[in-house]
Parts: sequence; structure tokens; C-alpha cells
Amino acid sequence: MSDKRFNLNSRRAFLAGSAAMLAAPAIAQDAAAVNSAATTVNERDLNETVRRNISSFRTLDWQPYFSNTKNGAILVDIDSRAVHYWSENQSIYKLYPSSVPLTEDLTRRGRTSVVQKVDGPSWRPTPSMLKRNPEWPAYIGPGPDNPLGTHALYLSWTYYRIHGTHDTRKIGRKSSNGCIGLYNEHIAELFAMTKVGTQVLLI
Repeated sequence: MSDKRFNLNSRRAFLAGSAAMLAAPAIAQDAAAVNSAATTVNERDLNETVRRNISSFRTLDWQPYFSNTKNGAILVDIDSRAVHYWSENQSIYKLYPSSVPLTEDLTRRGRTSVVQKVDGPSWRPTPSMLKRNPEWPAYIGPGPDNPLGTHALYLSWTYYRIHGTHDTRKIGRKSSNGCIGLYNEHIAELFAMTKVGTQVLLI
């Protein structure tokens, strides 16, 4: 019995080690890419699930933040890394974990609104992004490499979006250049509920 256990443990260790060796070159090669670990503040191992974000969640009432819910209302709480949504008639309330800007100087707070909805967005880095990261591509079309994920809500502030991400490690972390990121399944749901004119408040 002990021999079998030893062989099983040895096999697991070998497989784990082999997987780590295979992954290492890919991580190294991707260090400068738009969707790489380099674009996320390394508060902890990126492969670790961020449960503290979920534990900080709390349901909120819309009334302290909006005078009404006409066209629906989105509240982005940057500190708790959460996005709240209320439908116009308040029959629907949703709470989603999100990614937030990397630094305070990239963070914008205040009132805005959804001005455009794009299913399958393309992405172009802003001039300031290219200045910080000259190796980044000038354009990425829709698809699995796109930093905006499957859907994007464009805000009235230039360059600011609430969008999806294909890199699920970024959710719950400081990992954006100003935008708010959601899991693709969550942005798809939010996209379907919002409209042009939906109110947005970032706090």
C-alpha cells in the first residue's frame, strides 16, 4: 500500500513539475504582451483565486448614489472592486466582481453614462498607453486576444469603458489602464440589460 502511495505521489510531483516547466517559457515570452501578467499588480500569485474581493461584497441600495434609476444605473465601487446594476424599475439588481485601474493616477471617479454598446469590440491603445508600453500593438481586432473581451460599454469619458476580459486572472485585481473589467459572462449579461443613456457612477 505504501509503495502504491509513493508511486502515486511521485507521479503527481513529476506531472506538476513538468507542467511548470512547460508553462515557464510561455510566461516569459508573454511578459510584454497586453494581456500578460505584467499588466496586473502582483498583490499575490496570479493563479490564486481572489476570494477577498468576494468577501468584501455587500449589497447596496441605489438611493444614496442616484436621484432616480431612469435608463438603469451602474455603480462602480473601485475600493471593493465591484460593479452594481439596478434596472430602471428596480426589479433587477446585480452585483459583479471587477478589475480596477492599476494606479490612482489612472483612476477616474464621478458621473458618466453609457454612450455606445459594442458586441465584439476592437481595441486600440491610447497615446498614453503606447508611451508607457511602446512594444504594444497599435490595434487588436475582436477575438480571444482582445483586452476588451466579448462586449464593451463605452462611457462618455474618452477612452473609458466597462468591458469583458479573456484573462480571468485580472478580475478582483488592479489590472487596467483606467477601464473596469468584468468576466465575459458578466459583461454579456450587463450588456443585455443596459442601454445607451444608462447612468454610471464611479466611486
